[in-house]
Amino acid sequence: MREEETEMSTESAERDSHFFLIGEALGYLYPAVLRAVASVKLADHLADGPRTAADLAGRTGLDADALYRVLRLLATRGVFEEDAEGRFRLTSLGHALRSDVPLSARSAILMLTHATFWQSSGELERCLRKGGTVFDDMFGMPFFEYFAQDAETAATFHDGMAAMSDWENGPIAAAYHFPESGVVADVGGGQGGFLLAVLARRPGLHGVLYDETHVLAGHRPPGAEISGRWRTAAGDFFTEVPNADVYLLKRILHDWNDEQGVTILRNCRRAMAPGGRVLVVDAVVPKGNDPHQAKAVDVMLMGALPGRERTEAEFAGMFAAAGLRLSRVVPTGTVLSIVEGVAADDASG
Repeated sequence: MREEETEMSTESAERDSHFFLIGEALGYLYPAVLRAVASVKLADHLADGPRTAADLAGRTGLDADALYRVLRLLATRGVFEEDAEGRFRLTSLGHALRSDVPLSARSAILMLTHATFWQSSGELERCLRKGGTVFDDMFGMPFFEYFAQDAETAATFHDGMAAMSDWENGPIAAAYHFPESGVVADVGGGQGGFLLAVLARRPGLHGVLYDETHVLAGHRPPGAEISGRWRTAAGDFFTEVPNADVYLLKRILHDWNDEQGVTILRNCRRAMAPGGRVLVVDAVVPKGNDPHQAKAVDVMLMGALPGRERTEAEFAGMFAAAGLRLSRVVPTGTVLSIVEGVAADDASG
């Protein structure tokens, strides 16, 4: 290649890099406008067909010009689609933005873009410089203490977590061969959606939904086929957990650092019946450069919480420290896996 051709090729690559990185820097605007339309339940007004921004503004009391500009940007991401008459329709990708559909993502969007995550993510440079979370410094207390002090903020978190889990609970429950009988304890189980999915598949199982009192107050009522096999128990999983044959820890360990996570696992090991299992339902970070939701969530956690997403080897180390042995990792068809732990001296697992 001649010298001038090499220079042109280098210049072209530099332009491509510049354009790409500017686009990435503007990427924060997509979740910003997604939160804005989710907050006002805009998608609900498109359930019966496309409408202009002016029509939508009249129905919602919003500013028509601002609304058009927001919808136009989201149309570039396939959430909405603008037709030749300037009407916007909700696409199949945007369907779950509605609040009135069975698997609505609206509450999850409001949680993930809440100020607690948004503002701490904006200060990640401080994490790079000093390590650890920046949340405590920014909000004056640890993440869960901040949420527990305000009912509205806590509801945003718990409703959001439930919305993230609703579509995945069934597939995850179906991916694991739960015992026909015994007791399953959902530790830090929130509103109880996952435990209900497990009990619905195993009529011989009984369940305990274990969480803090203010969380249990918002638990989902079980159906008639489950109500007699279900109870709630309030407590602190850093202190103790109920006796059970199987422990569920769904999206729990990733909130905490290794030492805290080992404490939770050790409490499960101590209370576990002989032959019992601890099932950690979390993302397992894959090797390589391919995109995976866990890699994004891991950075979000870095800003707000002491926890992290983990690799299989990192889970194995935590299990060993708690007197458990990682026996297998079960894929579920979702972004989460079931990391199964048995007693370290259990040769049958």
